[in-house]
Amino acid sequence: MKLATLKNGKRDGRLVVVSRDLTRCTDASFLAPTLQAALDDWARIAPHLAALAESLEHGSVPAERFHEHDAASPLPRAFQWADGSAYVNHVELVRKARSAEMPDSFWTDPLMYQGGSDAFLAPRDPIVMADEAYGIDMEGEVAVIVDDVPMGASLDEARDAIRLIMLVNDVSLRGLIPAELAKGFGFFQSKPSSAFSPVAVTPDELGEAWDGGKVSLPLCVDYNGKPFGRANAGIDMTFDFPTLVAHAAKTRPLCAGAIIGSGTVSNKMDGGPGKPVADGGVGYSCIAETRMIETINDGKPKTPFMRFGDVVRIEMKDGSGHSIFGAIEQTVQKYEKGA
Repeated sequence: MKLATLKNGKRDGRLVVVSRDLTRCTDASFLAPTLQAALDDWARIAPHLAALAESLEHGSVPAERFHEHDAASPLPRAFQWADGSAYVNHVELVRKARSAEMPDSFWTDPLMYQGGSDAFLAPRDPIVMADEAYGIDMEGEVAVIVDDVPMGASLDEARDAIRLIMLVNDVSLRGLIPAELAKGFGFFQSKPSSAFSPVAVTPDELGEAWDGGKVSLPLCVDYNGKPFGRANAGIDMTFDFPTLVAHAAKTRPLCAGAIIGSGTVSNKMDGGPGKPVADGGVGYSCIAETRMIETINDGKPKTPFMRFGDVVRIEMKDGSGHSIFGAIEQTVQKYEKGA
């Protein structure tokens, strides 16, 4: 089934079930007022939501047109947002561009940071920033929402706890990252609010594309109307989602509704770091990787980070070309205090 949260003037929105073709939805708030409420009582509520989804497909319940612009992120806020870096190709490129060696442990122990989860952007909300000099960048990712996960969970326990899957734009401010990391205390200002896809889906909606740990489909990233990235989320994923979930739960339990991200989807190509879509490659899921390749090849980057008015679109389609999660589509907009 596919679930979404519609904006209704309240902080956590209203839960709806969405049709498989993303054209219609039906109110689910009589079962659970919000997605978080459904996750808190998933074993009891999920069968009723699934039955409602089937009724929606058969046209036997009241329905309304589903407009992605009316959707908040499926969880407009969450108790936990932890983002991994499962595609080590991405990490390797970052370090290679600054002539830094990559520790061997990066291939066996996932990187992960704890992001701000108190206010996510809606999938069609603008990315509002005060200054282009912050180095505004998109990061196309996949994420899972889990049920309760015990501390020290096994891989099987972590896999069994995955309830929903969605897409992410993990907005990053590249100009602020170096100074923050140099303090030795991690990201904060350089990681503003992220946005998630209009719809979160249960794993069964992905069919064979979901193997219990990875989503083996291309992540479509368009930048200012042109193909920018088509990296396959199931390729070159060093750490799958059960591994990331278990890593997050090593020293603490995760509560229902916790979100675990994959990190920037990134593919190698012919043993190398990849090529732009225009050159026959699968491109990149963030601007930083493009700049890394330019630095490696030419000694310096030439592609600028996002500027006011630039538009990013992140989407994933099934084998028939139909959108699975709906699209994240955001315009960078200048922040005006008091506006």
